Amino acid sequence: MRKVIAAFNMTLDGICDHTTGVADEGLHRHYADLINNGGVILYGRTTYELMLFWKTLLEKPSGEKSMDDFAVSIDKITKLVFSNTLKNTDWESAKLADKTLNEEVSELKQQAGKDILVGSRSLIIQLLNSKLVDEFQICIHPVIEGKGLRLFDQIKDRIMLKLTKTKTLGSGATVFYYEPVRGITEP
Repeated sequence: MRKVIAAFNMTLDGICDHTTGVADEGLHRHYADLINNGGVILYGRTTYELMLFWKTLLEKPSGEKSMDDFAVSIDKITKLVFSNTLKNTDWESAKLADKTLNEEVSELKQQAGKDILVGSRSLIIQLLNSKLVDEFQICIHPVIEGKGLRLFDQIKDRIMLKLTKTKTLGSGATVFYYEPVRGITEP
């Protein structure tokens, strides 16, 4: 059975805007490795449209190896986009989902293959609330942003997590790997 891995960046104060972290060589390598080991990545429309930036680097490389390598990695992985407004993806390796998020994920989990990655805040929240996340990777950047979109502001119930490992990047950003603790009755 495939695992659902939710991976995201946020600042120390919980802000998850894509412009607030430290996007350096180490971060690009970390996420390229994650994507290279995944079978499919799930995006909502907003994050997917932000990720189209990487498609432009395939056509016109930046010259920065870690960014160009990440662009190759993100191009290769199948992208499944959940949107009510997009009519097409304009990317050969991307397609629009034709089922609900929970239906798609439940079906994907039963298939053989590499893990299912989730890279959009809205999808991560929905899957956490539906108890469909098997591993949560949160990269916390050494930044206090003070304003912006919070990652966890729409969680319905308390979710207990077990820390399984950590990884510190050169920038000081730290990736925390968690697994949800299932079966514990909360007070």
